[in-house]
Amino acid sequence: MANIQKKYVGILGGSFDPAHKGHLSISKIAIKKLKLKKIYWVITKKNPFKNKTFYSLNERVKLAKQISRTQRKIQTIHLENIIKSSRTIDMINYFIRKKNIKNLYFIIGSDNLIRFHKWKSWKKIVKLVKLIVFYRKGYDRKGMKSIVVKKFKNKIIFIKNKHITISSTQLKTKKNIK
Repeated sequence: MANIQKKYVGILGGSFDPAHKGHLSISKIAIKKLKLKKIYWVITKKNPFKNKTFYSLNERVKLAKQISRTQRKIQTIHLENIIKSSRTIDMINYFIRKKNIKNLYFIIGSDNLIRFHKWKSWKKIVKLVKLIVFYRKGYDRKGMKSIVVKKFKNKIIFIKNKHITISSTQLKTKKNIK
């Protein structure tokens, strides 16, 4: 008899410039609270809203794999060469069509809600996946007033988490000071 329970897969995409304990923390919370089979950390060459990356793509992939090495449900990948795109919608379509994964959670921080309506095919993204939003200090109020929340609040799951005090920007700033 076939198992009728749906297996959900999470996607945490971004530049991971660099990956840090905050990424790991929200991944562990998502795995536990959402009962995820797996989370893919999908590392992009560059954030389209930023000028450049601090670490090379190879360094970022290596660091992400190092920080998540004890977590068997986290898999770090880079897909842009395979899907010939850096767009989230193309990555989601890849998971649906090529990997045959239909039950997707797309994980973001509340900071991403603010500009989410500027992402390519943002409405289609929200229709194809369940959007999972983690709170980020300083962004929650603005994020809750965003266009995507106003239009698709029923397609968004907000995860209440302790505010994560680490960020990639902080890590890069510390590295530049030394």
